[in-house]
Amino acid sequence: MNTRVPDRYLLIAILIVATVLRIVNLGVGDVTGNDETLYAFRSVGMLDFNEAEFQTTPLEWQDPNIQWWTALSFHDHPPLVFVIQNLFMKVFGENTFAFRLPSAILGIFSVYLLYLIGTQLFSKKVGLIAAAIMAITVNHVYISRIGIQESYVIFFLLLASYLFFKALENERYLLWTGAAIGFGILTKYNVFILAPIFLTYLVIFKRSYFAKKSFWLGALLALLIFSPVIVYNIQLYRTTGHFDFQISYILGQNPNVWQQAPGKEEIGALTDRIKNFAPNFVTVNSWPLTALFVISLTTLLRKKNIFPVLAIGWLILLLLLIGPTTRFLTMLTPFVVLSIAIFIDAVYEKIFVVKKNLALAGLALFLFWEIFYSVNSQILSYPVGPELWAFSKLRYDNYNWGYHELDKYLEKEFAGKFPALTFDMRYQFLNNIKSVAIEKARLSGLQSYSALIIYDQNIKSPVHLWSLDRLQIYHGWPVLKTEEYLSALNENGNDWPIKSGIKTRYFIIPTDKVPFKTKGQLTQTAIAFEQKLIADGIVPVSIYNRRGEESIKIYKF
Repeated sequence: MNTRVPDRYLLIAILIVATVLRIVNLGVGDVTGNDETLYAFRSVGMLDFNEAEFQTTPLEWQDPNIQWWTALSFHDHPPLVFVIQNLFMKVFGENTFAFRLPSAILGIFSVYLLYLIGTQLFSKKVGLIAAAIMAITVNHVYISRIGIQESYVIFFLLLASYLFFKALENERYLLWTGAAIGFGILTKYNVFILAPIFLTYLVIFKRSYFAKKSFWLGALLALLIFSPVIVYNIQLYRTTGHFDFQISYILGQNPNVWQQAPGKEEIGALTDRIKNFAPNFVTVNSWPLTALFVISLTTLLRKKNIFPVLAIGWLILLLLLIGPTTRFLTMLTPFVVLSIAIFIDAVYEKIFVVKKNLALAGLALFLFWEIFYSVNSQILSYPVGPELWAFSKLRYDNYNWGYHELDKYLEKEFAGKFPALTFDMRYQFLNNIKSVAIEKARLSGLQSYSALIIYDQNIKSPVHLWSLDRLQIYHGWPVLKTEEYLSALNENGNDWPIKSGIKTRYFIIPTDKVPFKTKGQLTQTAIAFEQKLIADGIVPVSIYNRRGEESIKIYKF
């Protein structure tokens, strides 16, 4: 009797598990990662502005006469991720679930694409094993659950690779390969690494393709898709004498408008990058997967098809150039997983010929451990056990501190309302956005509400940008730091809020259960202001995190 489960059912089960691990509690974790916040905030209105004092943008330089080409890209990244997140927030609302959902969907598709590639290059068994590991390994689960570029990057790396190997059977697929590369680079410049990977492969195995018309048409199609960013950079250079942030950094232009290079200062010299590579790799992967990958390299090098070797080799060179940060290392994940799948298949077929049940038990044990590690690191609100051995420090990129609950509170308070009072902003383009938003709210029949938000300036910067600046810039709600509010009282008198038409004030002050901008504490000004409110008999509304701890207090008066 044949009890073997058909491959298609195994694949469906793998994709269901991948979906569960990427969707459950997707919108719950706080938006505390700098990059995730910078993408999400700007995606709300496709606005190349993020309150960065030392990394200003063309919109700020040109205000109020902003030139047409600034809409083609962003000063630091190509536009596709912003476009996709913008569309999803228009459909699902301005929230964490909406801007993270594209990452999750592309993560699920990436699992399927790795199955296709593993099947195409080796066998269905290798494809299924690779897909199973990719579906559950913490590295890819994590990157699929936050709203940054790498989930998109991995998807286009795999899509272009799959189409490339289809093109080796049918050269017409070279056009589709070019399209995938073009859209990939429109997501992030790092996808350009596909060019040396594919070219090296063709030099070794298919040099005749360089003479084919479809090869050059595919390259041209990639350039056409990427052309908005090319036009943007040409116009930027003509206007300012330098290219966008990433290209100018590579070329060593160092324009004065970008006095700081967030993320770049941390990568260090080449020796530092080499030294940090292994520790960071261990950080973003479970320790059994790391060990299996190291062992699998011997098997991988014996295979006739060297594509995984080329991909890993070129990606390592790229990582040594840009820095092996934890999020960048996720680009290696599909090829690391493919290497492990090849190794597991070899062990199953050769070493345990007589003991296949033992081989299956070992594989099942490894897969169950990876599921536990990913659930503990990403799905549970608070992981159990020691860091590294039971969960990954990646958990802290979307940890449940309690800021998500602050967002929900403010959303409820301002639901169905628009600001009766607004503050003028320093740039005309921001005032235009505010005016359009308020007029739209008025025409929609929303109720005017006179409110002012006051907050402690030591609130973590990403939280401040997403939770507060977003309300001010895109919706017009007036927001002030504690120091700014008290200064206004000193200059205009204690009756300034009433004379200005402010009827309700919200003072937001975190507790020691959440991280701050600087280590330690609230500002002394905020502490003193809170004590005055308490003395006046004002009782705060407590915001609790998912552990039941008081994370934020809001004094509504």
